[in-house]
Amino acid sequence: MGRNTGRSRAPTRREYVKYGGAVVGGGLLAGCSDGSTANTSATRNETTRTTGSTTSDGRSYTVSMAPVGEVRFETVPERWIAYDGGYADMAVALGQAGGMTGSGDADRYYTYVYDELPGVNVGRDAVERNPEVQTKEQFYELDNDVHLYDPRMLVNWFEWRQADVEEIATNVAPFVGNLIFRRSDEWHDYRYYTLYEAFETVATVFQQHDRYRAFERLHDEFIGRVRSQLPSESERPDVLLTYEATDEPETFSPYRLTDTGTSKKQWRDLGVTDALAGTDIENLSTTNRGELDYETLLEVDPTVLLVRGHERKTASEFRETVLAYMEDHPVGSQLAAVRNGRVYRGGYLNQGPIHNLFLTERGAKQIYPETFGNVTGDDRLFDRQRVADIVTGDF
Repeated sequence: MGRNTGRSRAPTRREYVKYGGAVVGGGLLAGCSDGSTANTSATRNETTRTTGSTTSDGRSYTVSMAPVGEVRFETVPERWIAYDGGYADMAVALGQAGGMTGSGDADRYYTYVYDELPGVNVGRDAVERNPEVQTKEQFYELDNDVHLYDPRMLVNWFEWRQADVEEIATNVAPFVGNLIFRRSDEWHDYRYYTLYEAFETVATVFQQHDRYRAFERLHDEFIGRVRSQLPSESERPDVLLTYEATDEPETFSPYRLTDTGTSKKQWRDLGVTDALAGTDIENLSTTNRGELDYETLLEVDPTVLLVRGHERKTASEFRETVLAYMEDHPVGSQLAAVRNGRVYRGGYLNQGPIHNLFLTERGAKQIYPETFGNVTGDDRLFDRQRVADIVTGDF
């Protein structure tokens, strides 16, 4: 990655969407250095909820999120970019789709779900023009008002230095983000957030508190309604969540449902049992890339097998490719989940509040079809129009 752009800073509206070049009450990106004392102190002193404040006239406000700390905004950001589909979905849910300039990882941002929301239009033009924004030069070129990225992720995944993070935060716009889809990376030694804690932070960034609260109410009602219909724990199937993106899988990367990252939120809400409970098989992470073969899967022999990496397939397409291959496999065909046709798509790695509604609905039908209907059916468990009304501001 290029370190020096040779670009000097010129006055722009950035003077008004002002990061101020510093974190409020501390140094820039306090706690972003690995193993720093500032990081440990900041983490221990954080409250359990997202914090944010605004002046009575709405001109200035702060947003707080680890690992950056407090960031001051003089006006509400208009242009924005998110690294992953989860944070992009949060911004879309808050009515900010028009300000999106690209994505850090477009392949894992699934926008087709918005097609089911009347009046919600999220074009992929910007995402397709800028599908992998990961270099300083790209950040300068796009000239956003806020970056919904965890800067520690840039350091640990894309070989940024902290000086690079500080340069972009000062010369372009602040970072507000926290990698929350999993909790198994050793370098992430600061506070994690639940999906709705992170969503509340993004709502503060865009000053969309009413939309956030409307989504929170809808979510709580929906999850409560679904959970009230779940069978007793003794009657719930054991589930193995894996990753393998090929149509002819031979090995599978394991996930532990005990990892409380946001990518597994729907499975926790649905009360599923982790088929790997009691084993020494570790969760997929930056440092653990272990895979399971069919013989190992057969030792675990889960009732339901969930395979990630196929989110651009429909339920029927998945069954006609991945499941069909496993049914013909000499060892795979012996799995109970394969014999009973209970192999399904495993959901997104990165999910925001809208994604989560769809994924929870799908998961309920995958795990409990007798209660919620078949996954290939048209049963709907939440009101699409209500979601659309929140996004479009008609609520």
